[in-house]
Amino acid sequence: MPEETWSPELVTDAAADADLAHIAGLTRVRAAAGAVIRDERGRVLVVRPTYKDGWLLPGGALEPDESPLAACRRELREEIGFVPPLGELLCLDWVPPNPPWDGGLVFLFDGGVLPAAQIAEITLPPDELERFEFVPPDDLDAVLAPAGAARVRACLARRGHGAVYLEDGVPG
Repeated sequence: MPEETWSPELVTDAAADADLAHIAGLTRVRAAAGAVIRDERGRVLVVRPTYKDGWLLPGGALEPDESPLAACRRELREEIGFVPPLGELLCLDWVPPNPPWDGGLVFLFDGGVLPAAQIAEITLPPDELERFEFVPPDDLDAVLAPAGAARVRACLARRGHGAVYLEDGVPG
C-alpha cells in the first residue's frame, strides 16, 4: 500500500469545510438603521407608512453587506429626499422575536436639528410614506410602539454622552 504524503491542501480543505459548517450554523440577525431627527422646537420627526398602520422613525432594514450608517443614509435619502449631517450613534437596541419576525438589532443615529427651510425640502416617496409629523418627545407614546417611544427617549437622554445599549427599548 502506498504511503500517503502530507499535503497542506488537505489540511486547508478540511479546515475550510469545518469553517463553512460552523458558519452555516451561526445565527443570522436582521438589522435596521434610522435617525432621530428634530426640529428647532425639539420635536421628533416621524413618518407614516402606506403599507401598515402606525408611525415610524425614518429608516429601514439593512441590505446584505451594508453597514448600519450606510443603510441609514440610504434610507433617509429614499424616505425624506436628502441626508442631513448624521452625528453619533445614539443607541443599539436588541429587539426580541415577534412572529413572524425574528429578533433583530436597531441602530439609531443622531440626525440633528432641521431648520424650517430644510423641513420644507422633505419629499416623501408616495408609494411608501403618506406623511410626516414632528412630535413632542412627551407625545411619542401616542404615535410610536411602546418600545419605539422608549428607544427614542433613551436616545434623546444620551445625546452627547455616547451610545446606549437597549433591549426592547429598555437599558440593558
